[in-house]
Amino acid sequence: MSDPLGSWTEHLKDLTNTRATDDAEAQFVRDLYVAAQDDLDEQRAEADDQREE
Repeated sequence: MSDPLGSWTEHLKDLTNTRATDDAEAQFVRDLYVAAQDDLDEQRAEADDQREE
């Protein structure tokens, strides 16, 4: 699992330091959601593997 906190923080700072469009802000939220879902899927897969052992 990755630790993307730094990159997400920088991306968010970039959005707040500029006049980001609504589309850019919405894309940030979508990207963050997808990354969180991917991390959760990875955690679930690891938990399933451990249960099977």
